[in-house]
Amino acid sequence: MQKCYKLENGRLQPSDEADAQVVVVVSPDASQRDLLIQSHQIDEHTFNSALDTDELARIEYEDDYTAIIFKKPKSYTADDQFQFKVSSFGVFIYEDVVVVLTDTELPLVDERRFSKMGSLKAFVLRLLNYSIYHFTEHLKIINKISDEIEQKIESSMKNEYLIYMFSLGKGLTYYLNAINSNDMLLRRLQSARSMAFSEVERDLLEDLMIENQQCLRQAEIYSNILANMAGARSSIVSNNLNILMKTLNLLTVGIMVPTFVVSAFSMNVPIPMSEFKWAFSIIMALAALSVGIFMWIYKKKNW
Repeated sequence: MQKCYKLENGRLQPSDEADAQVVVVVSPDASQRDLLIQSHQIDEHTFNSALDTDELARIEYEDDYTAIIFKKPKSYTADDQFQFKVSSFGVFIYEDVVVVLTDTELPLVDERRFSKMGSLKAFVLRLLNYSIYHFTEHLKIINKISDEIEQKIESSMKNEYLIYMFSLGKGLTYYLNAINSNDMLLRRLQSARSMAFSEVERDLLEDLMIENQQCLRQAEIYSNILANMAGARSSIVSNNLNILMKTLNLLTVGIMVPTFVVSAFSMNVPIPMSEFKWAFSIIMALAALSVGIFMWIYKKKNW
C-alpha cells in the first residue's frame, strides 16, 4: 500500500503522486518493491534491510539519497504471549522527496506528533521522534504488566506467570538493543555534515537524543529489575508449593489420628469394652479427643 503527502502549513496533507513530497509504502509486495527500486534508484540490499527486523539502525550516504534505517516497536498482538518485539523502517531522503518504507501504517496526520514541520528534514526528525515515543509508551505498558504478573505470582503456583515474566524480560533485551542502536544512529546523524540541518532542526535533533537516552535508561532499569527478581519470583512459586504440601500433610495426619483410634477398636480380636453398653460412644469420644489433642499440638507448635 502506498500513500502520498505534501507539506502544507507545517503539516502533511494527502496529495497526488505527481506532487508528493513524502511517499509512504507499507509492506510492499514484489511488484511494488521492483517499481520503487527502479523509479527511485534504491540499492536493493538497503531496501531489503529497511524491513529486516534483525537489522541494526544505521545511516548510509548514496549519490542521490541518504538512507536511514531506524528501529521501532512492533505492534503487539494477543498471540505474542507478552513477547514484545522490534521491527525496522527505512527513510530515503532525496533533495525534494522522502520515501518511507514500513511494515505498519504510521499516524502521519497526527497534529500532536507531526506538526510545525518547515522542511522534509524536520519531517524525518519528527518520524524518528515518533519511534522513540512509541518505545517509551511500550515500556510503560511492560512495567504495568510486570506489576500485575508479580501479584499473580505471589498467590499462584502456576509456571504460566513465570513464563510470561521471562517473555517480558526477553522483549526488554530486544528493546535495549534496538534503543541503543538508535542512539548510535542519532549521534552519527548529529555529526553528519552532509545533512546540513538548520539551527531549529539541530535543536530538535538534540531533543531526540535526550529523549532516546531517557528511554534507554528506563529500559535498562526495567530490564535489571526483571532479571534480578526472576529468581526471587521462582522461589515464591516453590515456596507456595511447599506450603500447599505442608497443609496437605497436616490434613493427612489430622485424619489419620481418629482413624487409628477407630481402627484399633474395630479389630476382630477380643478388646476391652467390646461388650460394654456405651462402647460406641466412648470410642467416638476418644476419636474426637484425639483430634482435639492434635489441634492443640498444631496451635502450640505453630505449624
